[in-house]
Amino acid sequence: MQVSVETSSGLERTLKVAVPAEEIEKQVASRLTEVARTARIKGFRPGKIPRKVVEKRYGGQVRQEVLSEVLQRSYAQALQQENLNPAGGPQIRTDQAGPGKDFEFTATFEVFPDIQLPKIEGLAVERPEVEITDADVDDMLERLRGQRATWEPVERASAEGDQVTVDFVGRIDGETFKGGEGRQIPVVLGEGTMLEDFEKGLYGVNAGDEVTVPVSFPDDYRNEELAGKQAEFTVNVTAVAEHRLPEVDEDFARQFGIEDGSLEQLRSEVRENMQRELDERIRQKLKTQVLDRLVEHNPVELPRALVDQEIAALQQEAMRRMGLDDPAKAPPAETFREGAVRRVHVGLLINELISTQDIQLDRARVDAHIEDLAANYDQPEEIIKVYQSQPRLRNQVEMVVLEEQVTDWLVERGEVTAVPAEFKAFMEA
Repeated sequence: MQVSVETSSGLERTLKVAVPAEEIEKQVASRLTEVARTARIKGFRPGKIPRKVVEKRYGGQVRQEVLSEVLQRSYAQALQQENLNPAGGPQIRTDQAGPGKDFEFTATFEVFPDIQLPKIEGLAVERPEVEITDADVDDMLERLRGQRATWEPVERASAEGDQVTVDFVGRIDGETFKGGEGRQIPVVLGEGTMLEDFEKGLYGVNAGDEVTVPVSFPDDYRNEELAGKQAEFTVNVTAVAEHRLPEVDEDFARQFGIEDGSLEQLRSEVRENMQRELDERIRQKLKTQVLDRLVEHNPVELPRALVDQEIAALQQEAMRRMGLDDPAKAPPAETFREGAVRRVHVGLLINELISTQDIQLDRARVDAHIEDLAANYDQPEEIIKVYQSQPRLRNQVEMVVLEEQVTDWLVERGEVTAVPAEFKAFMEA
């Protein structure tokens, strides 16, 4: 087998392979002999079919099968011989090899880059220093109160923050229009969920009122048929309600699983949850920073094949989140290019770090990660068993943990500057 390699451009390689005709003819003859033993052709007894008849009937098919197998085998051997590591599938061009001619093919592909790591230590990152104060816990309790607030009917005129429930019919030039009717529609005054003119008309109304509200549709309104037009809505107010927060008492605490209603225990558990969220947010911020610095200081030529694969994966993930099945409705591929480039770059650098620094997977950390994932379900033990029994799922967790280990390794060796921050501002950033 004759092999030659050319560098087309950058990471692209062109591999030319020639397999001697003698090797091809030998395999074709051997395969035809096997066929002759089992072939059934009308007018001939099995095993007694003349060689020329077998060749005429099966020769073309057998030759194609042999060439296909030789191509796959010789391609793999050539890669090993030339110490090439393809980053994607090859584009193969073959020259038709008739009887007595060498079989030649050309494979074009990209290889993985030769990665150098000129700077992996001393990467500059900022570590947020955040303390959870009693006031922060109070704010969180207020949020929890808001989540369990109720709308209570009131016998007064509506005001900012009230919920006004209405039936309405809109008309343009005296004619109703599509989308201009609604029944039992709740509108919270001040939230801006309805057109500004419509919402303004609901201030100062009482349950049982009927009001006429003039509305000007904006020129850039999403429905072009209504954009810039004047409408008049007849609105019947069916209810006015105000937002009422629950008291922070024993009953409130029991809603969060505190059986004895202890407010002290509630505050303690709220603080613990806040601390877990804070720790995770800090970890993610450190990870993002240190990986950004790693990419900046360690440029790599990226194989187009890997970037294209990552774009396709991100596109598929976006379609899944959007509930789309039709590829024609998928977001444009270019939307994901920047993210795909970064992920491929980071992935190559992380793999190189794992290899050169001999970073070993922490199995205990994998188990802990699975337990954390399972804790979000009603039957965590069953979820843990699923991850333990399905290699694909466990492998996903292992990759996440390895990336976290590399991040920790980089941060430990980085130039870390502590930056004080307030809890609320940091979490909302």
